[in-house]
Amino acid sequence: MKKLLLPMIGVLYPFLVYFGMEHVSTPIFAVALGIIWLIRAPGLLKEPGGRWMVAAALAYCALLAFTGESEMLQWYPTLISALLLFAFGISLRFGPPMVERIARVREPNLPPEAIPYTRKVTWVWVGFFIFNGLMSTALTLWAPLHWWTLYNGFIVYMIMGVLFGGEWLLRKRLRTTT
Repeated sequence: MKKLLLPMIGVLYPFLVYFGMEHVSTPIFAVALGIIWLIRAPGLLKEPGGRWMVAAALAYCALLAFTGESEMLQWYPTLISALLLFAFGISLRFGPPMVERIARVREPNLPPEAIPYTRKVTWVWVGFFIFNGLMSTALTLWAPLHWWTLYNGFIVYMIMGVLFGGEWLLRKRLRTTT
């Protein structure tokens, strides 16, 4: 359950902001989000880039709590994209690539010919996190809250679904041709 808590809040976060901005104080949002990060911290600290992710998220929560600026709530998706971009990017530099690490959870004896493929897929996700961070930033700065909520609460997950589905189909095709 602890492993699902942070992703569930991540998915629900835009809707919580949209419906809660007028009813829940920003410091309460910050404290709740900080507690969720602290609950997940022990597991995340073992992951590549996990310390940076936890530290940056908790610093964001502290800043949010101390400033009380509700507009800052909209920067969370941009922060998460930046943190994931950092984690995936750093894995390309210091290896193994993030997608290879994820693949080895399911298939520990990953064939050597799969390694270059996992590197390419990691690069695709790096590109996605750049795009998503820029979109979230633009919507935070220049769009109404309902556009920001639509993108961060729905459209981004559709894009991710297309990426996951497309990669799965490509991987399946590559495995049958080799």
